[in-house]
Amino acid sequence: MRSNDVMLKTTAKVVVFIIITFSIYLFLAGHNGPGGGFVGGLMSASALLLLALTFDLKTVREVIPVNFQIVTALGVFIAILSGLGSFVFDAPFLSQAFAYHTLPLLGETELATAMVFDLGVYLTVVGVTMTIIMTIGEDR
Repeated sequence: MRSNDVMLKTTAKVVVFIIITFSIYLFLAGHNGPGGGFVGGLMSASALLLLALTFDLKTVREVIPVNFQIVTALGVFIAILSGLGSFVFDAPFLSQAFAYHTLPLLGETELATAMVFDLGVYLTVVGVTMTIIMTIGEDR
């Protein structure tokens, strides 16, 4: 039986939101500076781990009904597709292209194909990490 840990549960909900927000920032800033898909994915997985430790795995599975093995496969698929796009334009494998566009609320923003690869890495890291954590956590 679990104790009444209201403060931990309340704090965890706020901290998870902050971690996920920072993870998205790291993901978006990663192709030009420190961060990217790997670090952002690890941050997201740490937020989900905090939820699993605060509540339990059953609750996390009910709240986030995602098969993380499929998330891993989807991430690898996206990363491979980002490299195959270079063959369409007769460029070396995993070549990067970028352009500047004016976006609402953000102004002039650089959009790069490296972000597609980072998305694949992000999903792969979250999927693998959560699969490992949930497999170990269920093994009692």
